[in-house]
Amino acid sequence: MNKLKWFGIILLLLVVGVFACSKMISKELPEGTTGGQADALAQDMLTAINVSAWEQTRYLRWTFFGGTHHYHWDKQENIAIIEWKKNKVIMDLDQVDGLALRDGVVVEGEEKQKLISKAWGFWCNDSFWFCAPFKVFDPGVKRYVVEQDGKKGLRVSYESGGVTPGDSYVYWLDANNRPESWQMWTQVLPVQGISNSWEDWVELPGGAMISTAHGGMGLAAKLSNVAGGMQLSDIELSEGAFDLKK
Repeated sequence: MNKLKWFGIILLLLVVGVFACSKMISKELPEGTTGGQADALAQDMLTAINVSAWEQTRYLRWTFFGGTHHYHWDKQENIAIIEWKKNKVIMDLDQVDGLALRDGVVVEGEEKQKLISKAWGFWCNDSFWFCAPFKVFDPGVKRYVVEQDGKKGLRVSYESGGVTPGDSYVYWLDANNRPESWQMWTQVLPVQGISNSWEDWVELPGGAMISTAHGGMGLAAKLSNVAGGMQLSDIELSEGAFDLKK
């Protein structure tokens, strides 16, 4: 009993220590200014990554960091194929429902709902890293111009949507208004204001720009298998791949 008591005290001290350290090294979210200037800066960023080409691109494909989550997306119909391990979900993203398979066999009931829920969580996180800069005018987003060391940045705060509304990000832009890094204030991170790079930009057919590498804190995370276009063949799928009624 005595050992258990001391273990509890040590564990408590460790938790308090981690919490205190995270508070000490966290940064305050900059307030900034909303309105016309913020919207203009956001539009400049969108122009730099060719938002008009992005809007015209129907089909997209990518594999998330680590190579364990694989995505195909019919952006026009807003249907995604989400695959991991032995699981595959074809999801109507507007309804958060669809077809769930394990080992190629359709599953129903509670097991289906578990796979749908897990796939939705993956999608909300992984698709955001894939195309976050294109989402700065989404419903529920507020934009701010912020300044730091004489440099202007674009803060975007997500007041609704996804699985973690309330998160904020500050994009720091290069001379051409393309993101070169961002800082994150999110619910899932114990330290606030962490910075990650936006680099290794690739141009999809049509001209939309996608960043495939995000380095930070001595770590590098890369998207792979990135492709897009107007035909299913552009992402190596055949007719009926997005069918929700197999």
